[in-house]
Amino acid sequence: MASEPTEHIAETLLKQTASTIFREKVKQRPLLLRPTSPDPDLNARSKRQYERLQKAKKQRKSNKPKPLSAKQKRALSIHEIPKEQQKYAIYEPLHRMWCAYMREILGVSDGKRSYVDANSAGPVLVSADYHGALVEVVRSRCGSRVGARGIVVKDTKFTFEVVTVKDELKIMPKEHTVFRFEVPFERKENCGEVPKPLVFDIHGNQFEARAPDRANRKFRQHFDPDL
Repeated sequence: MASEPTEHIAETLLKQTASTIFREKVKQRPLLLRPTSPDPDLNARSKRQYERLQKAKKQRKSNKPKPLSAKQKRALSIHEIPKEQQKYAIYEPLHRMWCAYMREILGVSDGKRSYVDANSAGPVLVSADYHGALVEVVRSRCGSRVGARGIVVKDTKFTFEVVTVKDELKIMPKEHTVFRFEVPFERKENCGEVPKPLVFDIHGNQFEARAPDRANRKFRQHFDPDL
């Protein structure tokens, strides 16, 4: 007789638990429905818009030219100077323009000054453009390079390419080399004797960078023991 109340209580608890689970998990659970067949007009309009955007994107890509690779540039010899243009006379006007450019950035173009201070000229020289400069090798680890002279036609990261008086293109490495160049003063009318040109010696090791990259570099005076 004592087991009957126990079975009655267990059966009641099971019914309440099942009722609670059914109410919370099934009956009161929201059912999210999505139409299986969307509006045909809306679907067609979205498809036309997507196709129109893809077509416009493809046209923009086709109009923009693809840049050449390094291999293609070498094959086309884009950065090489043709043999018929390796003439010293062609670059003499460029050298005269470069002299005027150097006089202006050094502050001696007005003719009132005939000298420059080394501390003020150093930062100017290291950030200057040397295309058109008439440079000469005065010191180098390789003795055969000393005395080589020509107008700079290409200033790369590690070399100066110059055209000599004999219409020859020579490549001068910057490493362990000292270059010398002159900046002559402009002759003006009703003036006396023209001052001697400004002479500068530059260490190639400090110029081992592309011309645009040297604009923000700082100048440091030091002795190079390797020369």
